[in-house]
Parts: sequence; structure tokens; C-alpha cells
Amino acid sequence: MLKKLSSLPFCGTAKQEEQLKAVIDASKHDKSLLMAVMQEAQNIYGYLPLEVQKMIAEGMDVPLEKVYGVSTFYAQFSLTPKGENHISVCLGTACYVKGAGEIYDKLQELLGIKGDECTPDRKFSLSACRCIGACGLAPVLTVNEEVYGRLGAKDVEGVLEKYRA
Repeated sequence: MLKKLSSLPFCGTAKQEEQLKAVIDASKHDKSLLMAVMQEAQNIYGYLPLEVQKMIAEGMDVPLEKVYGVSTFYAQFSLTPKGENHISVCLGTACYVKGAGEIYDKLQELLGIKGDECTPDRKFSLSACRCIGACGLAPVLTVNEEVYGRLGAKDVEGVLEKYRA
């Protein structure tokens, strides 16, 4: 499955770029540290936009294709930003059977985004996950670290309102 690049403009700061350059400078002597540099870059920026991948490729003296290949191969890397409030809907079997698909669809409708996207104001992002181990509460979604269970599509707007305030 191809990972999607963000349609939102890159908003990196000079401070973030300085931090990334320090990480790259400390590791550029050893190309085997590429993945560690990428992990640090994601910690700094919250995701790996193409602009950051280019900085890593140039600084580590590796082809951009290699950086992109690593970032799209490993699920730990995200090419899209996470919102201030990241919503993740469990689409594991128990949740899906109990209506998680409808909840996910309703969230996409209410937020005006698709899965793995972020709202233009960067307030919300949405993704699907498999099992989070809360099958007894199915269907389940999380907003940041908070778990919401036994939901229906009709409950979604109320959950969002808590985070819109």
C-alpha cells in the first residue's frame, strides 16, 4: 500500500531545521544510521514531509529514493502531519462488526478529510488502526490518548465537540 504525501503546505521552523541538521551532522559518517536519523526527524517535525526527506538525503549523502523507500516501507513513519487532536478508529474485527466503519465514514464527513489526512487548520487528523485491545468496548476510537467505546455514528459529533472547544 502506497503512503500518501500530505496536501498541506510544509510549515517547518528554523529551529526544527537546526535540530535536524545537528542530528544529521552527528550521524552522517555512518549511512547505517539513516533510519535512526529519520526517526529523530519524525520526532522533530511530527512526520516526514518531502522537504525533510530531501534534507536527510542531502545531509546523509544518500539518494532521496532510498529515504523515501524507507519512509514508505516502515509503518512507523508518516508522510502526513498529525493534527493537534489525532483520531484513530479501530477497524479490527470486533469493532468493525459493531459499526466502526460507519463511525469512520461519519468522521470523514464531519471533518471534511479522508483517512490519513489532517484538517487544513491542523486541529484534527484521522487514521484507522487494527486492534487496540479494547474489544469489550467495541466499537472504539481514540482521540490522542483518550479511549471512547461503545459508540455509534450518532455519537461522533459529541466526541468532536469536546475537542473543538
